[in-house]
Amino acid sequence: MPTAGRITVVYLLSRLVTTGFLALAAAHSSPLSRFGADATVDEYVVGWDAQWYWWVAEHGYPAELPRTESGDVAENAWAFMPVYAFLAKVAGFGNWGSGALLVSLVAGLLACFALHRLLRDRIGAPAALWAVAFFSSGPLAALFQVGYAESLFLLFLLISLDLALRHRYALLYLLIPVMGFTRPGVLAFSLFLALHGIVRWARRRVDPLPVSHVAHIVSLGLFAAVVGFSWQVIAAVVTGEPEAYLQTELAWRRNWIQDASADFIPFDGFVLGAQFWFAQWGLPAWAAVVALLLLVGGAAWLLLRSAHVRRLGPDLRLWSASYLLYLLAVFFPQSSTLRLLLPLTPLWGAAVPRSLGWRWAVLGACLVTQWLWIHSVYGLSQTFWQVP
Repeated sequence: MPTAGRITVVYLLSRLVTTGFLALAAAHSSPLSRFGADATVDEYVVGWDAQWYWWVAEHGYPAELPRTESGDVAENAWAFMPVYAFLAKVAGFGNWGSGALLVSLVAGLLACFALHRLLRDRIGAPAALWAVAFFSSGPLAALFQVGYAESLFLLFLLISLDLALRHRYALLYLLIPVMGFTRPGVLAFSLFLALHGIVRWARRRVDPLPVSHVAHIVSLGLFAAVVGFSWQVIAAVVTGEPEAYLQTELAWRRNWIQDASADFIPFDGFVLGAQFWFAQWGLPAWAAVVALLLLVGGAAWLLLRSAHVRRLGPDLRLWSASYLLYLLAVFFPQSSTLRLLLPLTPLWGAAVPRSLGWRWAVLGACLVTQWLWIHSVYGLSQTFWQVP
């Protein structure tokens, strides 16, 4: 069977398994669940943040920011980008839920093709197919079947990374704005392009660096940065409030910590988050800081020293480092943390063991953790503690 056919079969089998998991979670849904005792798979498709994308598609964005009783900005649609929301509405011919399912499914399949193309020259075609199997059956595989923008963003991201690695920069001028208005994260791609340019400059004697490539890398890096900050500008212009987007994002953080800072401070979220969770577990604040430093150090070691990760090449490691640094700068760790790690998908190439038996073991672990995630965020589905 051609490679494209094998990837398609792997993806469709994975979707059948995920559908079974979702149906099982729905069958065991309790009255305490967000979806109630009579939950259905259809409700899962449009549940949680999918409701916000539906709202954007049907009502657009508010010109006046909603406020809480204390005067803080409340949760609102400005936290969600427009591309996925409106594409789902078009794909479903007005039925947003059907369109969202279709867009997520198709984008997930195409992302599998893009991942295989990205990895095959680095780890070999057979191992790349196993990486696709891990990816399509992984802990977060349900996102290929619900109304979230992750699969569409991943498709654009994997294609963009492949283009950068193959030095085909011109098409990135089209992909960067689409990616940037699908889901937050394009600022990390701007940093990646800067690091990519530095590596290419350092290796220019063995990998020629034409002036045209220098111009593309610099202009694309700046373009990605402009796109990354443009949503904040748009929100400010429409609402008349300069910090409309940042205050909207902070509204979700206040669901977890009531005394959160009124202003966005880079890297503050992870420190506060670590202290919050360690306090829940009855541990001191200093232990949270130590754990955070160990986590950052461990990630750095994996990207710099792990032989399995190093074989992916410098560019995919630079992307992983750029995205992790971006998360550290802007994110407050909570139950959505695993979902926010999905752009690290190229690292599945480092998770493919040499032994066939171990490959099946990894695939089994993917399926087990997928069920645990689905059971937690859709089956149990408590309002705050299991947000996907």
